[in-house]
Amino acid sequence: MEAALLPAGLELVAGGGAGLSPEKRAVLGSSLLLLQRDYRFERVWFWGCIQGVRGAYYIAEGLGPDRAAPRSRLYSLNCVEWSLLPPATKEMVAQAEQLKGRFQGDPSFEYENPEINAEDAEGLIEDSKELLIKEEARLVATIEQIDRAVGIIPRGAFVKTPLGSVQENRNFEGLSLTEAKKLSSYFHFTEPVNLKNKTLLEKADLDPSMDFLDSLEHDVPQGTPSAKAHNYYVGSSCYTQEKQRWS
Repeated sequence: MEAALLPAGLELVAGGGAGLSPEKRAVLGSSLLLLQRDYRFERVWFWGCIQGVRGAYYIAEGLGPDRAAPRSRLYSLNCVEWSLLPPATKEMVAQAEQLKGRFQGDPSFEYENPEINAEDAEGLIEDSKELLIKEEARLVATIEQIDRAVGIIPRGAFVKTPLGSVQENRNFEGLSLTEAKKLSSYFHFTEPVNLKNKTLLEKADLDPSMDFLDSLEHDVPQGTPSAKAHNYYVGSSCYTQEKQRWS
């Protein structure tokens, strides 16, 4: 959700019983505006919170003029001081998938790499390879995985300009009841994969200004996502309805 609309947005997502205290809301509302000014972001979105054993990670995303461009991600332990996260890599994601259990709430905490046994450890030490995985790297990978899985937008909420940049559609007023029930009315808000493999004949019926991302109807296995359980980026805000727990 956008920083300027944070109070109203948090009220919308607090129905599940999990939310932020009034003190955290107040601090976060001021902190995100300062974050936008200091980093010169065009927009700042509050991504959410990942709860750990000893503390929580509050995540924010900074956006530039192109809404589909890679977003800068930052985290805070107190909603005041923010640290920039590095971009996610395939190696980070692969390593994080092997880790089990809850986050600790300490970015410097180190996990043992579950793919490395005692016999291989000596050789890796000689090759100067890391045997441990920092929780900060796990945090980066987890955010990336969540965004890939459940970060979606309704069709028409964003449009692609002739110059190639993606902007909010100021004329978007929401989906009709009929369209809202279709998975084809929602797109993954990530780099498209399936769209690039479509033939020219398949692309003939697509509107290039709106159909520039992968539709949920082509997810495998089909029917896994529902139109109820995702992060909805509507206009300039993100409304979250959590149906899964990420540990």
